[in-house]
Amino acid sequence: MEPLDLRPAYSTREVPGRCIKCLAEHELNDCLRELLQAEAGNEEARLRYELLVAFLKSPASRRLRDEAERHLAEGKKVTLKLSLVNGRPSYKLEVS
Repeated sequence: MEPLDLRPAYSTREVPGRCIKCLAEHELNDCLRELLQAEAGNEEARLRYELLVAFLKSPASRRLRDEAERHLAEGKKVTLKLSLVNGRPSYKLEVS
């Protein structure tokens, strides 16, 4: 499975932004819709769904959200990479 990238951003007058939690919840809803509409089992969507649920329930999610907000406040670009490593959820915050 490819890593899932979440790119939070602050809201401006022209562009509405979203925090990591909002992005993860939006992606989770998209996955759920995809799973409910699929006639056959969609393994990729199921794995993404499970990864997002694990992230949202994880104690690391709050720490990563706070860290991302701090970097955004400094004007940096932030990407949270969610992936499965050896069947376990992995979260990596990239800042540029």
